[in-house]
Amino acid sequence: MITNWEESFNLFQKVVSSSSKAVQIRALIKVAHLSNSAPADALARAVPILTQILGSSSSPSVQEASAYCLKRIAHQGNGDRMATLIGQYGAIPVILRLLQHSEDSFQWVLVKCLWSLVTFGKHNRVIVVRNGGLEMVISMLGLFTGSMRRYLLEILSALTLLREVRRGIMNLEGLRFLVEAVKFGGMASRERAAYAVGCLGVVKAVRRKLVDLGAMQMLIELFREGDASTKLVAGNALGVVSSHISCIRPFAQAGAIPLYVELLKGHDPIGKEIAEDVFCVLAVAEVNAVAIAEHLVLILKGNDEEAKAAAADILWDLSSYNHPVPFIRNSGAIPILVELLRNGSSEVREKVSGAIAQLSYNAGNRAALAEAGAVPVLIDMLHELRENAAEALISFSVDASLRNTISEAFTLASFQEMHNRLMQIQNSDLHMARSLRQMSIEQLTWDPHMI
Repeated sequence: MITNWEESFNLFQKVVSSSSKAVQIRALIKVAHLSNSAPADALARAVPILTQILGSSSSPSVQEASAYCLKRIAHQGNGDRMATLIGQYGAIPVILRLLQHSEDSFQWVLVKCLWSLVTFGKHNRVIVVRNGGLEMVISMLGLFTGSMRRYLLEILSALTLLREVRRGIMNLEGLRFLVEAVKFGGMASRERAAYAVGCLGVVKAVRRKLVDLGAMQMLIELFREGDASTKLVAGNALGVVSSHISCIRPFAQAGAIPLYVELLKGHDPIGKEIAEDVFCVLAVAEVNAVAIAEHLVLILKGNDEEAKAAAADILWDLSSYNHPVPFIRNSGAIPILVELLRNGSSEVREKVSGAIAQLSYNAGNRAALAEAGAVPVLIDMLHELRENAAEALISFSVDASLRNTISEAFTLASFQEMHNRLMQIQNSDLHMARSLRQMSIEQLTWDPHMI
C-alpha cells in the first residue's frame, strides 16, 4: 500500500516523460488501478499530464492507456469535480478528434472515456456539443450495435439534457435514437431519455413522430420497470406523448391506466398531479372514462384517505364530461361518494362535495344522489362546505320531481344567501352570453372599450 503519494507522483511523472512506451503503458495502467485509493489532489495533478499524453503521443497504445486512466479518474472525487477538471484541461476535443480515426479497442476505450465525462460532469456536455460531439455520436449510432451502441445511447441521453441539443436533434435525424435510448441502457440514462422525449413531445408535430417511432410503447415499458423517480418522469413523458387524439385509445389499450392508478395511489404529490392530468385527457374517449371510473371507485372503497381525496378530485373533473353513457353513475360511485361526504376526512369531503355539485346538474345523477341519501347530508354540510353543498341543492331545487326534498334548506339563511348569490352569477353569465351573441366581429375587434 502506498503511503507517500508525493514520491509516487514524482516517479510517475518521470516515467511517463522519459521511459519506453511499454514502461509508460504499465505506469498508466497502474495509476488507473490506484485511482480508487489515491488522494484527490494527486489525481488532480495527474490530469493535465494524462491529457497531454493523450493529445501528443505518437503511440495509439499509449494514448489508449491514457484514455483508460482518465476514464477511471472521472469516476472519482466528490460530485463531478474530477470529470469537470478533465474537461477543463481540454481532453474532450482530443477524444473527439481521435475517435474519428480510431478503431477496435482504442475506439472502445475512447467511447467509454467520453461516456464517463458526460455522465459524471454536466459541464462537459456543453463542451462535447460545441466541438461537434453530438453529430459524431449520432453518426456512430448508425454504425454500431451491442455494447458500443449502449454506451453511445447513454452519451446521447446525457447530451439531450441540454436544451440546444433537444432543439437540434430533429435536424440530425437523431430522434429515433433518442426513442431507442428510452428502452436500452442503464436506468439513469433511460430516465434522461424519457425526460427529453417528454420535453420534445410538447410540440404537436414532434409528438406525432415520437408516436410513430414507438415512444409510447418504450415509455410504458420504462414506467413498469422504473423506480419511484423514474416512474414520475416516464409517466409525465408518456402523458405528453400520448395526448395526441389518435393515441388516446391505443394508449389505454396498451395497459397505461393501471400504471397511473398506482401513481395516484402513491404518496408523491407530483405523481398524483400527473395521474390526474392524464386521466382527464384519456377520459375524452368514453371507453377510457368507463375504465378510469371503475378504478377510482376501487380507490374510494379503500382505506387510504390521501388516495381517496385524489380519486374524488378526478371524479370532480370527469363529472363535467358529457358522454352518452353515464359512466360515473354506472360505476357505482354515487352511493360511495355520499357515504364519504357523510363520514370522510375533511379533505375527502371537500373533493367529494365538488364532485357531487357537478354531478347534480344531470337529472339522472340527481335521482341517484337523492336515492343514496345525499340531500340531508348536503343540508347538514351547508355550514361547512357552503358553496358546493348549496350548488348541489340549488340543482335539486330546479328539478320539479325533487324540489320537495330540499324544502328544509330554504328555511336556512345560509342557503338563501348562497342561492341568491349563485342565481345572480347565473343570470350574469346568461346576460353576458346574450350580449356576446349580439355583438359583431367588428365590434369585438375595433371598439377599444371592449378590450
